Amino acid sequence: MLSFSSFLLFLALLHIPSPALAHPPTSLWRRQTIPPLPSYSDIFSCPATQWPPASIGVPLTPQSPDAELQAILAEVDPTRIQAIIRKLASYGTRHTLSSQTSPTRGVGAARDWIAEQMRSFAAASGGRMEVTVPSYIQGVGDRILFPVRISNVVATLKGNVDPGRVYVVSGHYDTRCSDPNDYESDAPGADDDASGVAISMELARIMATRRPAATIVFAAVAGEEQDLYGSNFMAQTYRNASVNVQGMFTNDIVGASTADDGSKDPYTLRIFAQGTPTTESASRASTRATIGGENDSLARELARFVVGVAENKYTQMSIRVVYRLDRFLRGGDHRSFLNAGYAACRFTEPNENFAHQHQNVRVENGTQYGDLIEFVDFDYVARMAKVNGAALWSLANAPASPQNVTVNTTLLSNDSQFTWQGGNDALTAGYEILWRPTNAPFWTHSIPIGKVNTATINLSKDNVIFGIRAVSENKYASPAAFPFPR
Repeated sequence: MLSFSSFLLFLALLHIPSPALAHPPTSLWRRQTIPPLPSYSDIFSCPATQWPPASIGVPLTPQSPDAELQAILAEVDPTRIQAIIRKLASYGTRHTLSSQTSPTRGVGAARDWIAEQMRSFAAASGGRMEVTVPSYIQGVGDRILFPVRISNVVATLKGNVDPGRVYVVSGHYDTRCSDPNDYESDAPGADDDASGVAISMELARIMATRRPAATIVFAAVAGEEQDLYGSNFMAQTYRNASVNVQGMFTNDIVGASTADDGSKDPYTLRIFAQGTPTTESASRASTRATIGGENDSLARELARFVVGVAENKYTQMSIRVVYRLDRFLRGGDHRSFLNAGYAACRFTEPNENFAHQHQNVRVENGTQYGDLIEFVDFDYVARMAKVNGAALWSLANAPASPQNVTVNTTLLSNDSQFTWQGGNDALTAGYEILWRPTNAPFWTHSIPIGKVNTATINLSKDNVIFGIRAVSENKYASPAAFPFPR
């Protein structure tokens, strides 16, 4: 039976009011105070729901930030984030089709200022960070009325151990108003998406002086509102060059903690994670469905990783994983990377106010419309930046995930036998087998197995979900890799 305290935790996770909850939330995810940060495995503590009964391994615990990561998170500055968002909003409009030559208005002025700031950060890197502005001419097309130059600003911090492994964080610096083709009216885009660009820029500033093991890319892309043009250009450029992008995060609409009904939720964010990849072959997708692996795509393993390293007292954020590509009828720059075959997720605020998105600036029936600076919560953006920083730094300093992970299905057995190929030996100290019940959203148990490339355990593959991850000497762990049959 559940203890009383476990029962209250279960109710809290479901947001069901109880006598012990003095201030029940007004709606799902909306709170007035910092939420508790429970382990999602606690929901399975009741014997009636804990199956299969197995004592193999130890309960999985979150990865705590080391001293260096704590220092990185402590440097995130809400005042600097406010200055970035305010500056970007001051350009009037940053519509993709707006002026590229005016020094004070339009997408070109914003591009040049972002690049200038990124170069100033790179100056402190000792040559490890390079800033480029790759571009191309986009012809007439969807929401493109005339040929236009699409430019991204990209700051690449080269890894000092495994530089060929790359992680990307991005926001888009273009904006729009009510008419997606109106490139003359004001479209300040403070939340959508100066807030996301501010996260890329602030993390670039902080990490420029440090030495991650793998490469981290901080980007501000254009053309998102027209049809993800800038991110598609970036993702395809990486794919064509066979760049090993192991993870990508887009921060899009990450600046407001107040919902359209006035309720506040300043300590929660959403991360959207796609299921079965659309780039997967028909045969592999069929196998995935047969073995119940729909919930273990690269994107969902990436999202689980984020929860494990970034939901803690140092970020003060509760991370809500949403198991779908994006919001209904919406899209974001992570889709471009997913379409290129990379693992990618989207961060966004928990409750959007649509009067402040894609709207002409105006007052109508007493309601202020428009994406204005006054609606941005800069402390909230700073906490969002900390979640991104914790995830990126943990990814870049962990070993690469194991590759070609398989589970032996050639014999009928209640044991499970795995094989895999390791990552970078300079970082990998050993491996762990993770497992969880098939109805659990997050990993619940870990089995350390040493630095090997095969292992057999006495737990049936038919009854649980398995994953394999690599672990470094300093206990940085990779995202798990899901095994396919062999």
